Amino acid sequence: MGERLGGFVYGTIVVLAVIVAGAKAYPKQPGHVAGVVFVTSAVFWLAHVYSEALAHSVSRNEHLSWAELKRIARHEAAILEAAVLPIAALLLGSLGVLSATAAGWTALGVGLAVLAVQGIVFARAEKLGPLGTAVVVALNLGLGLVLVALKVLVTH
Repeated sequence: MGERLGGFVYGTIVVLAVIVAGAKAYPKQPGHVAGVVFVTSAVFWLAHVYSEALAHSVSRNEHLSWAELKRIARHEAAILEAAVLPIAALLLGSLGVLSATAAGWTALGVGLAVLAVQGIVFARAEKLGPLGTAVVVALNLGLGLVLVALKVLVTH
């Protein structure tokens, strides 16, 4: 569960960074930002599947079976899953249900909420008390926001 949760956290942070960068590049086109988020998430997922498959094959000195490749792909799917809710918010903007600005902020808010929930799930799995849970959630949100800020700083 820990590795999968880590993949989901990683995927969420990637999604948040892409949303922020995409919203700056395409402020009135939430559908375009949704497409960029989807493609970026898919590329990161493929890269993770490839690297895990290669590592598995090399470390065992054997050919990779289809069953093992599918297992790896499913395991790494947390990266794709992390994009679902933010993409849904952006698509609501492209359909006119939300304004472009509201869609961007909703996608960002949903992503941050997911990071908070992930912190709670981790804290419960580790049987942490209320203070430990609060610290984990704060660290999860803080790390996400720092990495998003660094992405914005580097790309703009």
